[in-house]
Amino acid sequence: MSDARYAVCGIGNAIVDVLSHEDDDFLTRHSMTKGTMALIDADAADKLYDDMGPGIECSGGSAANTIAGIASLGGTAAFIGKVKDDQLGKVFRHDINAIGVHFPTDAADDGLSTARCLIHVTPDAERTMNTFLGACVDLGPGDVDEDVVRASQVTYLEGYLWDKDNAKAAFVKAAELAHEAGREVSLSLSDPFCVDRHRDSFLELVEGHVDILFANEDEIMSLYQVDTFDAALQHVRGHCSVAALTRGSKGSVVVKGDEIHIGDAEPDIRVVDTTGAGDAYAAGFLFGYTDGGQNDLAHCARLGSIASAEIISHFGARPETPLKELVAKKIG
Repeated sequence: MSDARYAVCGIGNAIVDVLSHEDDDFLTRHSMTKGTMALIDADAADKLYDDMGPGIECSGGSAANTIAGIASLGGTAAFIGKVKDDQLGKVFRHDINAIGVHFPTDAADDGLSTARCLIHVTPDAERTMNTFLGACVDLGPGDVDEDVVRASQVTYLEGYLWDKDNAKAAFVKAAELAHEAGREVSLSLSDPFCVDRHRDSFLELVEGHVDILFANEDEIMSLYQVDTFDAALQHVRGHCSVAALTRGSKGSVVVKGDEIHIGDAEPDIRVVDTTGAGDAYAAGFLFGYTDGGQNDLAHCARLGSIASAEIISHFGARPETPLKELVAKKIG
């Protein structure tokens, strides 16, 4: 796959994140379930924003965070996602272009405004998210840049985008284009509530189109409706080529057929904010995978752990320290 122009092309929600520190009472007052993501409408987004404490605004979105991590590691990357031609849309485009990511999707000139995610970080470093998807919901097959997908070693799909039929069609189109070009397809399950909403279609997607699956412990157990991680492990090993499953402080488990690789979490990390930890893990893993690591999945898992450790050590879902430099210090 050395002829590929891009290591990874991500397809997902183009979102501007607004992060604030809140206490548990704030979550209770707004009827939130800690550690999950809920979809809200424009009115709810405005009311919640007004009640939040001081915030930090930065470009985000799950797949976009992964693509930003790949760029920080020195990989070539592209992103497909929908914004409106408004102020937040301009912020998103500037940020992703500034880190060297190709962003070919045209902005919408009418309809809903650019998406935003209100992220509330509690003292235990858990993040609880409320997302107004805005322009993201209009992403469809016509937004899939066929040349970019064909030119990418891996096309990475974000489960959060699976709520709309047009987005599903875009995913299937991208997956088919990638496979026709001899490339691979990856999916992040994104959130256990997301899995609950779309279990049957996710199973169909995983079995029919996905080569590399990313999920955390709760998500993979929800997908297969089992009570233990080990049971979920047995299910997933026959449904895709590679499954990379994260377990928080327990590290990760990577499965490929009869192979099982255990990846330890990085030691001595002070957890500040878990926002984007899974996105960063996927970035490290996919960077290693597309950089010749298909036969060294333990190395891919280590890169994922290094990247996610950097993210959880500070506020926000994008790297503060260039990941390429961090990897060089840790493993040469």
